[in-house]
Amino acid sequence: MRPRSLAFLGSPQVSVGTLRALVGDGYDLKVVVTQPDKRRGRGGALLPSPVKAAALDLGLPVSHRVDDVIDAGVDLGVVVAFGKLIKPHVLDAVPMVNVHFSLLPRWRGAAPVERAILAGDAVTGVCLMELEAGLDTGPVLGRRVVPIDADETAAELRAELALEGTDLLLAQLRDGLAPGVPQEGEATYAAKIDPAELRLDWRQPASRLHRVVRVGRAWAMFRGRRLGVGRAALGPADVALAPGELRGVLVGTGNGSLELVEVQPEGRSAMTARAWENGARPQAGELLT
Repeated sequence: MRPRSLAFLGSPQVSVGTLRALVGDGYDLKVVVTQPDKRRGRGGALLPSPVKAAALDLGLPVSHRVDDVIDAGVDLGVVVAFGKLIKPHVLDAVPMVNVHFSLLPRWRGAAPVERAILAGDAVTGVCLMELEAGLDTGPVLGRRVVPIDADETAAELRAELALEGTDLLLAQLRDGLAPGVPQEGEATYAAKIDPAELRLDWRQPASRLHRVVRVGRAWAMFRGRRLGVGRAALGPADVALAPGELRGVLVGTGNGSLELVEVQPEGRSAMTARAWENGARPQAGELLT
């Protein structure tokens, strides 16, 4: 199968590169389906999703209704981080493929990149799979393996996987889509990240806390106010600090220490941890909680 007319379903920024690449390769995008506009930012202005903004910039028709794919006259639907399950009656009418950011069947679901990092996986990857009614259960048409760097953040890894996934998709479309191969192995599920999971529990080992920071939006409390931790590094293993105890930018943990690199005090912009330390002047024995 060598489709030429496509529907594209996606919403966040990570999907935009794939959309632009499909247009650049000459595919006829009949419709782009994305999530409805949302109120964002301090002013609460109603803003389009990144995919909608890109589609309008490219002069493509945009819809918020998945059912509009059915009568769009397309050979294939391409799904990249759309954010909603596609209902069976749509899949019955239009074949679809999904660019999924894991090595299926590991990490089916909403947060495969974050879960791979939290689990300490050494590798992950991207799969192009046939979409079916189950949650990321469809046959796999192709895959790429991507190592996870020890300091790589979820945002950095997601961007890398998006590039690999786009390249894989374009290669498969050019060669013609072959029948998919059923998934093999134990399935694991990547539930959406709960904000409570991102609060740093200093009783845990430094290695675990480092992974939480790499996921993004990690936080702790200092002097009764929230302190975001944007970047951190593993500190010395033999530092004699209680869990949460500060010594400069080092924090004690249940096993080892964590070095703060970038933080964001409540109500302020992100800054280096050294700049924060110089301003806050933590006293001996003060804790992050």
